Amino acid sequence: MTAIDDLLADARIPTTRREGFDVGAALRRLAADAAAAAAKPNPDMVRAAQAGQRLSVVCRWILNKPDAADHVDRLAQEPETPADDGHLDVDGALVFACLLYLTEHRESAQFWWQLAAGAGHRAAAYCLHLHHLALGEVREARHWLHEVTDDVLDSEAPDSAFLATLEAVAMYVRRTGSSLAGAPTGGLEMEVDRLATAKADSCIIVQRPGRRLADLMHDFTRR
Repeated sequence: MTAIDDLLADARIPTTRREGFDVGAALRRLAADAAAAAAKPNPDMVRAAQAGQRLSVVCRWILNKPDAADHVDRLAQEPETPADDGHLDVDGALVFACLLYLTEHRESAQFWWQLAAGAGHRAAAYCLHLHHLALGEVREARHWLHEVTDDVLDSEAPDSAFLATLEAVAMYVRRTGSSLAGAPTGGLEMEVDRLATAKADSCIIVQRPGRRLADLMHDFTRR
């Protein structure tokens, strides 16, 4: 026998079953390990899911505020005026963005939140913080959280109380699993979809709401 034959003989994998090895127990251990891994979700995924849930709650609460329809009404009064021309009703932009988010027009919602946040509306910046956190975009989320917590722009005093209320509502819903505010009605959703399909081919953003949406918002808040 050559030296190569000796090496091959030493490297041969034994085919006989090792005594004392419990196949059933090994499979059970593997199953238990897999179950343990599944029961321990990724912290980033948990944080993103919680942010998305909180944002949905906040949007529904904003949409159900008594003056929400009035702000959308003002936003719709001059439909031919560019949204960023300095005459924007920032509260209306916030409400409209929340409606867009809840009706699955997330990119358009981000655009309108940015308009409101750029005008100094901290509640809109808070929504953007949650929006980016839900997408796993941590850097962007931190930027908008900075806009919420720091005096980068002058902000009216009620904003801080408003944000504290948003946090309280979101925490209550997360603890109890109940919602204090209704979701958009079918009529509202259909009108938003109509606006989305009526926009120019070169624009992917849902444009300023019209009178019909404002009327539907009044019906929604009076129900």
